[in-house]
Amino acid sequence: MRSEIQRKMIHLSSISIPIVYVWATRPLMLWIFIPLTIVAFATEYLRLNVPAVGNFINTWFGSMLRTHELASENSRLSGATYVVLSAALCILIFPKVVTIAAFAVLIVSDTASALYGRRFGRHKFLSKSLEGSAAFVVTAVAVVLVVAAVFHASSVFVIVGVVASIVAAVAEAMSYGVNIDDNLTIPMAFGLTMWGLLALLGGADTAALLAVQ
Repeated sequence: MRSEIQRKMIHLSSISIPIVYVWATRPLMLWIFIPLTIVAFATEYLRLNVPAVGNFINTWFGSMLRTHELASENSRLSGATYVVLSAALCILIFPKVVTIAAFAVLIVSDTASALYGRRFGRHKFLSKSLEGSAAFVVTAVAVVLVVAAVFHASSVFVIVGVVASIVAAVAEAMSYGVNIDDNLTIPMAFGLTMWGLLALLGGADTAALLAVQ
């Protein structure tokens, strides 16, 4: 539990990404995160293919990595790399307000789900616990309400956000079962659901919200 708390505290620091994006422009964020993604993948390649680099990272950062992330023959990309990749993809694909909501949900709700689920989880739900998934949905809806207040969004945004929160919680609970990192599945599931439903519902207020740069 202690190592999980340490990982999630580091994970929470990524909340700075959607906060900065509230004021930053999309081109500026892409200029930051596309190079960061390239650097992250280059680092992963060295970590997984150059023993000296892998040993160095395992020695100094091993306590923050999960077993499947430690440099070995069967290791996978680290969660940190998926966070950077997800940020770049969300900024590239989704409207600004959707990216901010989706990425804030990833940081806040994934943390709440992991910590609450480990401590109070009793009932299995897909690959996670029902209690952890419930914590995910509750905190995700709270994030949606905050984003709606910041952007003066309508009630439609909030309703769609609730639906997207449930979809993202299911995606998070399925991630381990299908062996896909939830740092990627959560913002993609939330963002695609929110963007799709907002575009489908239409309206002048929604169009103006999605056009915010």
